[in-house]
Amino acid sequence: MTIQRRLTRLAISNTLLFTIVIISAILTGGLVIGQAWFLSQIISRVHLEKADLEQVSPLLVFLITIVIFRAIAVFTNEYSASILSENIRADIREKLTAKVLKLGPAFISQQQAGSLSYTLTGAIDTLDAYFSQYLPQLVIAAVLPLGILAVVFPIDVLSAVILLLTAPLIPIFMILIGKTTETLTHRQYQTFSKMSGFFLDSIRGIAELKKLGRIQDHAVQLDIVSERYRSATMNVLRISFLSALVLELAATLSVAVIAVEIGIRLLYGQIEFQQAFFLLVIAPEFYLPLRQLGARFHASRNGVSAARQLFTILDEPEPRLPAAIRKTSSLFTLPFDIQFEDVSFVYPGRDNEAVSHVTFSIQSGETIALVGLNGAGKSTLVSLFLRFIEPQSGRILYNNQNIQEFSVDQWRTGIAWLDQRPTLFNASIRENLSLVQPEADEKELLEALRDARLDDLILNLPQGLDTQVGENAFRFSGGQAQRLGLARAFLKNAPILVLDEPTSHLDALLETDLTQSLSKLKHNRTCLIIAHRLDTVRQADRVIMLQAGKLVCSGKHDDLLQSNHQYAALFAGESKL
Repeated sequence: MTIQRRLTRLAISNTLLFTIVIISAILTGGLVIGQAWFLSQIISRVHLEKADLEQVSPLLVFLITIVIFRAIAVFTNEYSASILSENIRADIREKLTAKVLKLGPAFISQQQAGSLSYTLTGAIDTLDAYFSQYLPQLVIAAVLPLGILAVVFPIDVLSAVILLLTAPLIPIFMILIGKTTETLTHRQYQTFSKMSGFFLDSIRGIAELKKLGRIQDHAVQLDIVSERYRSATMNVLRISFLSALVLELAATLSVAVIAVEIGIRLLYGQIEFQQAFFLLVIAPEFYLPLRQLGARFHASRNGVSAARQLFTILDEPEPRLPAAIRKTSSLFTLPFDIQFEDVSFVYPGRDNEAVSHVTFSIQSGETIALVGLNGAGKSTLVSLFLRFIEPQSGRILYNNQNIQEFSVDQWRTGIAWLDQRPTLFNASIRENLSLVQPEADEKELLEALRDARLDDLILNLPQGLDTQVGENAFRFSGGQAQRLGLARAFLKNAPILVLDEPTSHLDALLETDLTQSLSKLKHNRTCLIIAHRLDTVRQADRVIMLQAGKLVCSGKHDDLLQSNHQYAALFAGESKL
């Protein structure tokens, strides 16, 4: 199905508003014809029959009424189209957001952040021109010329034939030029999308660029990227202006042909004045919708290019879900057993498996440390456990039940996840903590902060829990931000804890302090830890080593040092992985 057909279906699905747009377009067409007819009658009676104001006043009343109703019909058409556009864009935005959330971090990690951000926001808004301008104009262009032809044919066959023969010139030129426009507009959209991503990366990395002394070099790259977008935009505008010139010229020449043939025939008395004047008035109205359609066509191309990207995301296959979801209130009730059974996963676009035929088990209350070099598959294994992605072969079992039989929300309710750098939103401390426990009161929030050893700092802030965290938690140090993430984990109080060694990037003093809080958090919980420090590995009940996505060995740290040379080589002379 083509992009435009899918967009049209979205409009048709809003039945009431789309019907109003069509009906108001038909009424506008009829009123245009009526306006031209009554105007020609008035001019004819005043000019030829020397009628006074009283004699033509009924016609004037009809004309004024038609003008008023035409204005109402045009307003109704434009307003309904605007509301239609808002509804469709809101619906697409909602579906797109839900789709991205379903696809999860695995999908997002493969996208450029700036480009994806623009797709979810600005790209959707570019559809406005398609739904509020182009689509209504397409209806008017289909209705009004046909209506005028139906009226003109009985009045004057020659003029009707000229209209019929010249009318296709405008759509033909529009289609020919439109193919080039669509290619250039798509290129412009892609360039702008890349530029958005480049600018976002530049803002995020400005501190690093300054440290490296590469600001000037990066500024040159910004100029190059901006120039590419300027060039792409100018190419689109060049074609748009050329198209407007061609369409205007075709319409003007066509009207001129009508005017000349009517003038000659009127001069020789072959046509009545009232009919001639009506035809002269209605001829520009015949071509006007087609000319405006050409202008709206170019305005809508950005939306069509954006829709191609939007539908690409909406058509992404979602993770497989079982036909029936198992509901249970006893999930993660002690004791429980979790098994990875011959689990494999390969990322889209890659040949090698990120995780290949991995089998191991986790007993409730046990602490498992995952170790291995970068790219070994540790993060992928954790993503599978958190159900950000689903195994392409094999199963993950909870008490011998496939975890896919439980809803994703139900599964994640029992898991607290703490990354190396926890994501904190540009909101208050209260809002950031309440994400995991929306019904938590202030006492519970302060208790979680106390467990994370951050309560003194927060209580001494002027706004306390209502202090804004800021973009990327810029108001807090790295250790403080890590403690806010830790407080969130305490507040969730989940039976399973998944950690990506949160102390790995901290100095020794902060590490010791945070380790004590982590020890309290891990107490009586089942823990799965991506380990980067030797101390963490030593404290684990069991260590699992991955290499190139495959499980190399599993057991206690001291035992593996003696029994497995690959494991021993990994830790040779190292205190930090």
